[in-house]
Amino acid sequence: MTRYHLIVVESCEELAHQAAQVLASQIDLVLADRDRAQIALAGGTTPEATYRLLGDEHLPWDRVDVWLGDERWVAADDPASNLGLLKGSLLARPLAAGASLHPVPTGLATPELGALAYGEQITQHCEGSPPRLDLVLLGLGDDGHTASLFPGTPATMVTDQWVTVSEGKGMARITMTAPLLSAARQVVFLVSGPGKREALRRLMDPEESSQRTPARLVQPVTEVIVLADKAAAGG
Repeated sequence: MTRYHLIVVESCEELAHQAAQVLASQIDLVLADRDRAQIALAGGTTPEATYRLLGDEHLPWDRVDVWLGDERWVAADDPASNLGLLKGSLLARPLAAGASLHPVPTGLATPELGALAYGEQITQHCEGSPPRLDLVLLGLGDDGHTASLFPGTPATMVTDQWVTVSEGKGMARITMTAPLLSAARQVVFLVSGPGKREALRRLMDPEESSQRTPARLVQPVTEVIVLADKAAAGG
């Protein structure tokens, strides 16, 4: 059974600081043992402040490979692109500019080809089957989704691929699958705001269905760190 370590802070501002510290510590630990750190980051509005703070951490960023847990099937310069979020936050900081960013190839002919190509890139950089990322940061939707694993979609059922095509909120997407996310050495969820309160309760409920709350499909062997502000954690 997946174990969760919930850390609750007072505000979204404090959450960003706490998350940046946790991520920096995890990267530091990885690089103490390995030549490179393989990290997958989340999109959305919640982690943007965290990325700006993380980018100011004095880490050997030239030894860090940054992947996207999911991406919308849009052009790289589209405002909805998670790639643009990282370029404008984490990689906009001078210290972190040396990190190696691996964008989802959304310029290919179809999402299926993009998913296949991204999966192959990850396999080339990460050892194991599934490939083992060192650190994965995930968000949590108010419907219980994480990455682009939305309730009731075929992507939640994929177990023989590391990256697949999904759809959410009317958009085609590319997402890491549950087996790939679950293989990570460390998984961190970042949850903020009162709208996430019920989803967070469901995530941490051992009786909750993973089909209703796909975030529960992420089941690493290590303890999952859940960082939440008081608005999301409630009581």
